[in-house]
Amino acid sequence: MRVEVLADLKGALEAVLFAGGDPLTEEQLREILQTDLRSTRALLTALSEDLSARGSGLMLKETAGGWQMVTRPELFSYVERLSQETNRKLSRAAMETLSIIAFKQPVTKLEIEQIRGVQHAERVLAQLVARELITEVGRKNVIGRPIQYGTTETFLRAFGLKNLKDLPNLPEPDMEQLSLPYDRVDDEDEEIT
Repeated sequence: MRVEVLADLKGALEAVLFAGGDPLTEEQLREILQTDLRSTRALLTALSEDLSARGSGLMLKETAGGWQMVTRPELFSYVERLSQETNRKLSRAAMETLSIIAFKQPVTKLEIEQIRGVQHAERVLAQLVARELITEVGRKNVIGRPIQYGTTETFLRAFGLKNLKDLPNLPEPDMEQLSLPYDRVDDEDEEIT
């Protein structure tokens, strides 16, 4: 690809990613820019290097199966001041529920309540659906056919993940801490029958 064509397309790529907002796949970018996949990847690399070299407040990030123009993390405090929303944080119950869904999906309301040990998850699930962090992904093939929930691309973007494989591994539970005193039977306490 000629240098002047590369420069023009790099500008077009920057404009498309900036205007698009949501992540765009390499295939979508290829179609929009009318290039081949190899050239599209070269443009992404060139734009990323250019943004870094000129000290831009923006950077390219691969997330949710595509590419997105995002603010550099070190500038977050400035961007945060721009926000008009006063309460964007999730409650503890919402974070617990979202974590369960992320790691156990697809999962039903009843399964979430059993894991959390708390009933009445409807309000929390409604909040997470409204924020587009989770969605209904189907129905479980059991009596009553309860709704199953899973995470969305908005969830991936919000937590800076490319895909669900980027979630950290859960630690193995300590079985000693999980067992209750009445679950333990000492040899001396056993009744002989």
